[in-house]
Amino acid sequence: MDFDLVIRNGTVVTASDIWESCDIGIKDGTIVIVGPRLPATAGTQEIDAEGAFVTPGGVDSHVHLSQIHNANIPGQDSSTFTNGVIPDRENYVADTYDTGTRSAVAGGTTTVITFAAQLKKDDSIIPVIENYHMLAKDQSYCDYAFHVIITNPTAKVVEEEFPRMVDEYGITSVKLYMTYKPMRLHDYQVLDVMYSARKLGITTMVHAENADIIDWMTQHLEEKLMTHPHHHGTSRPPIVEAEATNRVICLAELMDTPILLVHISSAHAAMHIRDAQTRLLPVYGETCPQYMFLLADSMRKEGFEGAKCVCSPPIREDKSDQDAVWAGIKNGTFNIVSSDHAPSKYDHPNGKKRGLQHGNLPYGKFRFIPNGLPGVETRVPLLFSGGVLSGRISPQKFVEVTSTNPAKLYGLKKKGCIGPGFDADLVIWYPQAKFQPFKLTNEMLHHAIDYTPFEGIEFKNWPRYTLIRGKVVFSHGEVVGEMGYGQFVRREKSLLPGPRDVWLSEWRP
Repeated sequence: MDFDLVIRNGTVVTASDIWESCDIGIKDGTIVIVGPRLPATAGTQEIDAEGAFVTPGGVDSHVHLSQIHNANIPGQDSSTFTNGVIPDRENYVADTYDTGTRSAVAGGTTTVITFAAQLKKDDSIIPVIENYHMLAKDQSYCDYAFHVIITNPTAKVVEEEFPRMVDEYGITSVKLYMTYKPMRLHDYQVLDVMYSARKLGITTMVHAENADIIDWMTQHLEEKLMTHPHHHGTSRPPIVEAEATNRVICLAELMDTPILLVHISSAHAAMHIRDAQTRLLPVYGETCPQYMFLLADSMRKEGFEGAKCVCSPPIREDKSDQDAVWAGIKNGTFNIVSSDHAPSKYDHPNGKKRGLQHGNLPYGKFRFIPNGLPGVETRVPLLFSGGVLSGRISPQKFVEVTSTNPAKLYGLKKKGCIGPGFDADLVIWYPQAKFQPFKLTNEMLHHAIDYTPFEGIEFKNWPRYTLIRGKVVFSHGEVVGEMGYGQFVRREKSLLPGPRDVWLSEWRP
């Protein structure tokens, strides 16, 4: 067979195996064969991996791009439909599809799943989905798909529009918030969503924090002028996450429906997920690099600098929580490591410095700081350098949590694996002996954000090449792909275990 491209002499890693001195044959953007000493004709392009690791392209299943509204800012309750245009682009403080996906490919991510966000007064999710399609069209460097954030689950939405979302738009997952007043659902509404999701094979993602505890704590901290950035963490101790995690697991068990707990940060919440999994419930866990590599002292920097690391759930004080996150990755509690790329610029009045506009200077008020961190470019290299090369996780586990499991959970049937029939989405790393370690600065990154929370961390390797569907889009530190090459990917139902037909009472859906 004639190949378009052959990757030579790679140490090929899947979620289960490592094959040394291995070649990968690619035709029409698809992997055709994996094996030693593949033949090549005169027209075949070849890349010599030089014995370095070759891993599947990263699948980042939790990325916020081109979102016009911030979840923790009150008063934003209906969508602005812009026909694919970001209003007031000069004052836009987040990443758009062009800058965010450019950053993704530079860090070895080849597919992102982003969010189409319904707001409280949106009575339909169809215009929301259409608007995000326009925002992304011809703007992406990598392949992409959508989740839909549900904040107004009316009967029309869950009964009439969810089936259209799955069948017409190829979207098979929704995200719910148990916190943030503009986004929060009550338990009754969560059950409504789960009821419909179970029938349609939709995976339900949940941001689990107890909203009432947060609101109560925030009010009483403000009365004591405890409003510095690091008190964001004070307002949300681990029990806030743990209680909501346990509660939504109970709702999912009642409804016999699969859920994913997103961005878990603490040992207590991880324990609830592990217990549910031990009882064979279809409960999945996601965590993020900020909970693996940072501690809460990152929010205690001089002046207002700690605002750069404000996210929810917060980065934890106790190293035992960080250790529990690593343990959860190794023992399978956490099926996925995503970036939760939800950045805001720091040095901008509409960005992180929004927290300085409401008094108690120079420390500001944490409740007004936009939540979220940039991380789509650093996710894969952080886990490879700080996980695989440090000996904390195996190469196979790295592939499992950064690529294979996200693809399986979210029905990306041609992504996440190096094997015949899969898209030729690949990362070729540097041969370790030839790589010069470096300490990260924000200037090295390709996003539109003016800081990285991982500044100063040493990296012992970085993607040398990123390939999407057989095309090199990143090479030796340069983005060489074209904006618009990325395609929207319709998804199928999750490939991981779903409902068990086990019930807690005589009720059945």
